[in-house]
Amino acid sequence: MPLPIKHLTSTKQLSRDDTDAILQVAAEMEEVVEKGGSEMLKGKILAALFYEPSTRTRLSFESAMHRLGGSAVSAVGMQFSSLYKGETIEDTIQVIGQYTDIICMRHPDQGSADTAAGVSPVPFINAGDGPGQHPTQALLDIFTIQKECDKLDGIHITMVGDLKFGRTVHSLSFLLGLYKDVKFTLVSPKELVMPEKVTSFFDERNISYVQTEHLEEGLDADILYMTRVQQERFKDSAEFERLKLKYVLNAKHLKGKKITVMHPLPRIGEIATDVDALPTAAYFREARNGIAVRMALLAMLLGKA
Repeated sequence: MPLPIKHLTSTKQLSRDDTDAILQVAAEMEEVVEKGGSEMLKGKILAALFYEPSTRTRLSFESAMHRLGGSAVSAVGMQFSSLYKGETIEDTIQVIGQYTDIICMRHPDQGSADTAAGVSPVPFINAGDGPGQHPTQALLDIFTIQKECDKLDGIHITMVGDLKFGRTVHSLSFLLGLYKDVKFTLVSPKELVMPEKVTSFFDERNISYVQTEHLEEGLDADILYMTRVQQERFKDSAEFERLKLKYVLNAKHLKGKKITVMHPLPRIGEIATDVDALPTAAYFREARNGIAVRMALLAMLLGKA
């Protein structure tokens, strides 16, 4: 079940059929993990290039490759790469494409993934390009929503926090826009509202959305998607300090609610630890789902699924 694309840089590349196929293969990959792995990608090598900090994305990509019988090599940190010496992204990708069979990359600059994919001789996956896109996070998010709510059509999702710079909410918004009767409640301070590139997409698709500064107005949804305010996107540290804990979700907010709580992680205090024990706290299950989804993408882009 190969995908009709060679590279994945944005959720806007995917149709609903593509997305449903990825979710189907991801469910099959969960069974592969339960059985102890596979040799499906034996002999294949993943290059994991992370020029911006990452824990979950990098380790889950590498784990996914190992669980499929392949191997992974990594470059971590801009200062330890030839980019620090002034090498262009294009040259880096063309060289690494000679060593490996598939590349994933995280880079602080928006648009860097498209630049890399434009020259990559092997399949390329965007693992986050600054405030741009994070397509594999969005795919694991909808896999989580499907598993937690048993549906994607008709979902009401509340997104909270840094909606301006949050590449996870941008990618997820575009992907959920492929499904029917999805409704959004967007909760953020006025300084961090969802950008026009997303709201114009909602308007074009006649997708229902409401914008508010009040967390309490979004607690009757199916999904509560919390995000951190990202210090690395702020030039003014005082502005970050003022906004970083604008919204703090605790167990009292959720009393009597059935809303599923998600978060792309890491959290920096916007979800109190008393939420962790609640059965509707799905963010650690969400992180685990990244393995199956990234296994599916690696196999599909390499034509082995």
